[in-house]
Amino acid sequence: MRTDILRKTALTIAAAAATAGGIAGPAIAAQATPGAQASAVVQADRKGNGERQLDVRYEAQPNFYYCGPAATRNALSVQGKNIDVHAMAKEMGTTEAGTDSINDITPVLNKETGKDVYRSVEIPGAKAEAKQVEKLRADVVRTVDEGRAVVANIAGTATDTEGTTHAFEGGHYISVVGYHDNGDTVTIADSADPAQASYQVSIDALANWIASRGYSATS
Repeated sequence: MRTDILRKTALTIAAAAATAGGIAGPAIAAQATPGAQASAVVQADRKGNGERQLDVRYEAQPNFYYCGPAATRNALSVQGKNIDVHAMAKEMGTTEAGTDSINDITPVLNKETGKDVYRSVEIPGAKAEAKQVEKLRADVVRTVDEGRAVVANIAGTATDTEGTTHAFEGGHYISVVGYHDNGDTVTIADSADPAQASYQVSIDALANWIASRGYSATS
């Protein structure tokens, strides 16, 4: 995640509100609530009828630049792992500029899951091509069916299935923890804002959200 000044300012405002005893609600861009934790995103692990939803032990990111470590921590929680987010940030080289790329996430996933279980996949263009959308769908379905989550590096704006807009113009990391309709729709665990901790987007929207960046899925 590379964070622009506008997003940093918004998150600083959110932190101030949280310190004052309130939680700043999302504006156009979802905002992290530093230090906040939530258990609201806990879905039963179930499979059938073209869908699977994994059990997430959700935690919000503790500051505006920890989305990479937090997304990875939430992804690993579906395997029953509970790893300190600060230790992950150190391994990823995360700074106030964020976590550079998905290639910094994949080695940590493999360290905790097994050698070469995960690999990075790039969608290099400004918009995902049809074959890249289909590959992402297959990767999500396979990974989730194995009881693991996908971590994606996204940028820009996407609208979920309820019509809510999620904007991360400076970049962000999310976990993909379920799918529906054989992968046409996916479930996101988002560490940025506990009030919007879980939502669903179409696979096309997710692919275009990832475009110019990448994701980590099982091989």
